[in-house]
Amino acid sequence: MQTKSKLLLLVTIMLLGLGVATIVNVSLNFREYSVNSEIEKAKVAATMVKDGLTAHMVNGIMEKRDYFLNKISQNDNIKSLWVVRSEKVSEQYGPAKLNEAVRDEIDAEVLASGQIVKKITEKADNITLRITIPYKASGNRNSPDCLSCHNVQMDDTLGAISMEFDISDMRTAGLLTIAKILGMNLVFIVIVLLFLNYYVTPYTQLFSNLQEGIKKAYKGDFTHEFETTVVGDGKDLVEQINPLFRKIQETFGDIKYNLSTFIPNDCVSSADPLYEAKIIISELSDIYKFKKTIELDESKAIVYQRLVDVFKTKFELENFSFYEVNGITNQRKLIYATNGAGICDDEVNANSTLCRAFRTKNKTLSTDFVNLCQHCDAGDAQYLCVPFAINNEAALTLSITSKNPNEITRINNLVTSVENYLEAAKPVIESKILMDKLLDSSLRDAMTGLYNRRFLDEFIDKVIAQAMRKKDTYSILMLDVDWFKMVNDTYGHDVGDKVIVEIGKLVRDCIRESDLGIRYGGEEFVILLQNADHEGTLKVANAIHDRFGELTFDAGNGVNIQKTMSIGVSKFPSDADSIWKCIKLADTALYVAKTTGRNKVVEYQKEMSDSENTR
Repeated sequence: MQTKSKLLLLVTIMLLGLGVATIVNVSLNFREYSVNSEIEKAKVAATMVKDGLTAHMVNGIMEKRDYFLNKISQNDNIKSLWVVRSEKVSEQYGPAKLNEAVRDEIDAEVLASGQIVKKITEKADNITLRITIPYKASGNRNSPDCLSCHNVQMDDTLGAISMEFDISDMRTAGLLTIAKILGMNLVFIVIVLLFLNYYVTPYTQLFSNLQEGIKKAYKGDFTHEFETTVVGDGKDLVEQINPLFRKIQETFGDIKYNLSTFIPNDCVSSADPLYEAKIIISELSDIYKFKKTIELDESKAIVYQRLVDVFKTKFELENFSFYEVNGITNQRKLIYATNGAGICDDEVNANSTLCRAFRTKNKTLSTDFVNLCQHCDAGDAQYLCVPFAINNEAALTLSITSKNPNEITRINNLVTSVENYLEAAKPVIESKILMDKLLDSSLRDAMTGLYNRRFLDEFIDKVIAQAMRKKDTYSILMLDVDWFKMVNDTYGHDVGDKVIVEIGKLVRDCIRESDLGIRYGGEEFVILLQNADHEGTLKVANAIHDRFGELTFDAGNGVNIQKTMSIGVSKFPSDADSIWKCIKLADTALYVAKTTGRNKVVEYQKEMSDSENTR
């Protein structure tokens, strides 16, 4: 409706401007016409006076000219009329009468220049037109021969006639004309506006209706039904746009709702649903690319590194720690930390239930309450911890810190997006965990839970390559049960299996997490002790040897048996430059232990390889 009002106002202004221009033009023309009309009357009167005075002169009755002039001045609104002589005429015929003398500067100017002079004098109550016309000497056949009577030259000025006309009626007539024109213009303007309003209103209503529909569409609502009383193109437009909006509503109107099933609405905050859709689709595209990338990664560690890269680059996290939590043992392992360590107490790694975020399965924001998590020490920084469950056996925890409260607020607003990436990685991580479990089960001995010979064959070279880079050392222990075949032959394989199981438990209890326990075959076991010194190596070997000797096994029928163990020891890289060689050397030391009485721990010596009996 504002457009309609503006249009009507613009048309009114234009018509008023046209009316004013018309009135001004008519006024000027009317004034000019009135003045020119009076001038023509003056010229006619001047000609009559000239002809009359000439006749008086020819007839010798010049003394009666005053009567003639008075009669002339009584016609055609002439206020006054007088005749003035030039100096040449006065010189020839004597001084001029008082009423024929030069009265003012205009008379003098006309006598001197021989040109007509006119002057309009306007007062409040009247308007006077003064016009002075010169008489010039002539001598042709069509006019009196002035030269025959006057001592003058051709075209000399003989005199002039001055007249004053009252043209006050011009003002009245002009005002009346202007009033008529103004009235006609106003009537015309009203008619035009009524006509314009009648024909424009349907279009402005259509325009307003279109605006309303577009505003709704901008907010994601395409249900508006357009209406119009306009015929022709306007009606065609409405008939085309209504089906279009219905189609858009069907295909796009619910896009935000549909997309929110992938990404929650609180990820994007905007009054423009199209912009929201664009951001959400862009987010989905990034997540899809991320997921397709990690699906081809060969290990869980690489997937975790991808997540760390996303945290750094996409979310611009500057200080954070990333953990993997074992849901069975509640132990927590650090995957990445910006500063090498997190803000949690060390005991949280052994018992992840001490972590408030993991225990409550809700994000923990330090600004919610003073000292919110009792096991976090962030100093003067604020922290935000986000838990994420992979399955019942595994979970992730992201701990973010910042000394800038605004940064924590920004990150808090991004938590849902962070969780979207974790959600995308969840099936991949779960698959990697399962594959690791399957691989681990294929590399472990089912009876003892220790690694098997296959693990040694497939991974020992990788382990040693890493050890070479880090300059790690390994002590190799080769274990064998003395007279084990006799147990199977005498008491059966069930009793033999009990012995093997107990050895597995004993090995796991005596070695560290960084050490490797391997069932090499039958009753033989290999242990790799990482970075163990000589004293520590013998301590572990003797502990296994002694504790095994103390074990009692139920052989059935009330019979209990005890067994002994022989152990051979070698060291990498001091004894050999490869693990496989060191295993062989440990086996040599074991053989020496077997052949020299059994039930002992024997360290490899170089002389053993030189003996024919041990090679």
